[in-house]
Amino acid sequence: MGSPLRILHVVVNMNRGGAETLIMNLYRNIDRTKVQFDFLTCKPGVFDSEIMEMGGKVHRIPYLTDVGHLKYVEALKNFFTSNNQYKIVHSHMDKMSGLVLREAKRAGIPTRISHSHNTSSEGGIASKVYKWYAGNFILHSATNLLACSSGAAEWLFKRKSAETKIVKNGIVSELFDYSEEVRKEVRDELNISNDEYILGHVGRFNLQKNHNFLIEVFAKLNKKVNHSTLLLIGDGPLRTSMEKKAKELQVSDKVKFLGIRSDIHRILQSLDVFVFPSLHEGLPVSLVEAQGAGLPCIISDGISREVDLGGDLIDFLSLSEQDEWIRKLMDLQSKKFYRQSYSTLISNKGYDIRESAEYMEIFYLGLSG
Repeated sequence: MGSPLRILHVVVNMNRGGAETLIMNLYRNIDRTKVQFDFLTCKPGVFDSEIMEMGGKVHRIPYLTDVGHLKYVEALKNFFTSNNQYKIVHSHMDKMSGLVLREAKRAGIPTRISHSHNTSSEGGIASKVYKWYAGNFILHSATNLLACSSGAAEWLFKRKSAETKIVKNGIVSELFDYSEEVRKEVRDELNISNDEYILGHVGRFNLQKNHNFLIEVFAKLNKKVNHSTLLLIGDGPLRTSMEKKAKELQVSDKVKFLGIRSDIHRILQSLDVFVFPSLHEGLPVSLVEAQGAGLPCIISDGISREVDLGGDLIDFLSLSEQDEWIRKLMDLQSKKFYRQSYSTLISNKGYDIRESAEYMEIFYLGLSG
């Protein structure tokens, strides 16, 4: 048998973000004798060593914000010119994929995939203008369009959104099956009693995830439900200011910043409710995972309705009505919510990672002709 088809994935770094978690889930479950993943990154990431253990290569070029536009484009050009053995480039950089795929096209790489994982750009005005500029090259440079949801396709690909293939953000569904034993274990590890009401959130500390709103809501809830705790999983530029906010609102002893974790499937078992007030999202893996763990989810109505997998677990609420969030959280706390297994539902809805991996394997092998 010949050597596997090598796919070059382009990301900023391979840390535990939603898109990166999906890529790693696909990578672990794809037939690596047929399809192998390599990565073009700009910064070190927590998954780098695992990638290399599975036979992948991690290439690195300097990032745009460190070297500026011209040097970044030059680094892309030099990379693709000297690595034109790749037949398929799969870019996960949202609007920045425009610059990546333009240089791949100029270097003669035949298949260039743009994958949308979001529904809005981050950053200030200058950053958004630059991303708009970069995004204009996508439709001229990409040969294939993928997205995690129809909203994410419409945002990045506009008039071509109907031609976009939707790749579901699959998870290892049985890993998230509810376990009373694991729930108790995790609570013991975190020094939290069994009757504590635990809210949880998984996400990078940036503007999009709206931790500011979450901590405000929790502080108000905690005045009414004193035996409540908020677990925040993740890291990012706004973490320090959110730790400060928890202090200011006098809930720093009740908000636990757990940082980046590799055992999210376990931590979800310890929660009573998953809270997700993002300003915008594509279709977050973390919400698929939370439903897989059988958790009631209180989420912002800025998130795609496609994320509701039909298990009667999701409530969409407006970010303009904080009191409604508090009322809903108190309502859930007062009722006994019985957790059950949702892995069958996850599989039936096409969110089992083995199905996603098989889909991508067929897709990639089909492209290579």
